[in-house]
Amino acid sequence: MVYSGRNFTTEEIDLIKWTRKKYPQLSRKELAATVCEFLGWTTPAGRAKTPQCKSFLETLEEAGLIELPPAVITSQRSTWNVKTPDFTMDTTPITGELKDLEPIHLEIARAGIDLKRWRRYVNEYHMLGDKKVFGSRLAYFIKSNETILGCLQFSASSWALKSRDEWIGWAVEDRKQRLHLIVNNSRFLILPWVNVKNLASKVLSLAIKQIQEDWLRDYCYAPVLLETFVDTSHFAGTCYKASNWIYLGETQGRGRMDREKEYGLSRKAIYMYPLQKDFKDCLKGIKPCKTVNPDD
Repeated sequence: MVYSGRNFTTEEIDLIKWTRKKYPQLSRKELAATVCEFLGWTTPAGRAKTPQCKSFLETLEEAGLIELPPAVITSQRSTWNVKTPDFTMDTTPITGELKDLEPIHLEIARAGIDLKRWRRYVNEYHMLGDKKVFGSRLAYFIKSNETILGCLQFSASSWALKSRDEWIGWAVEDRKQRLHLIVNNSRFLILPWVNVKNLASKVLSLAIKQIQEDWLRDYCYAPVLLETFVDTSHFAGTCYKASNWIYLGETQGRGRMDREKEYGLSRKAIYMYPLQKDFKDCLKGIKPCKTVNPDD
């Protein structure tokens, strides 16, 4: 079985069954964490993929392969769905020349009040809102000094993308092992009261310069390729074109994990940006990507 980019052998499925029988007192979350430990199912930074594993266990239960403990029902609403606190938003129009806003910088929105504020902006002003993200993610504020101009997010790339995969020229096994080296610019928001020519291109330029080091610091490896999707029914993708992102065509109108072609979505223009010249060699495993030891 293949799930979330991992190929599970018959022996591994048997180990999961044994773990469930051996430790019947474990909750679903505890069972998922234990299975991750036994299988070494971790991110490149060494963190257990507990949410993905929990979802996989539920898939196995649906297939009749295991029986999970009852799901824990709590009276509290999911923290993801709880409305973020109100923040004062200064919506005074910001116009003028780009040089008047310098220095512009990207600041990571860390967990806590900053990330709650980031989510509030994205939910209020981005057409896709703030959807839950599994796996690695970095959320940024776009700032001029301390004034927030917009929001940016990079997260997990698409599982399978025909035009991208053909362009890279990698095999299925390459993709399974090194898909994490591609990250998706999944949110890009310039706040509606900000109208400054060339600001979006400037932001992309800043992101390209710092995303590898930021990702390396947080996740212990540096991505080598960026991707993004532009809904051309709403946007022209001008800033990506101006920033020399490579246009690869359009999506097939499917979601990231929709391998059974069950969910129809609008087609989107596909853009890529290599972060280093030898990115294809890194994705194919010919050359290593830059990493650091999480224990250092």
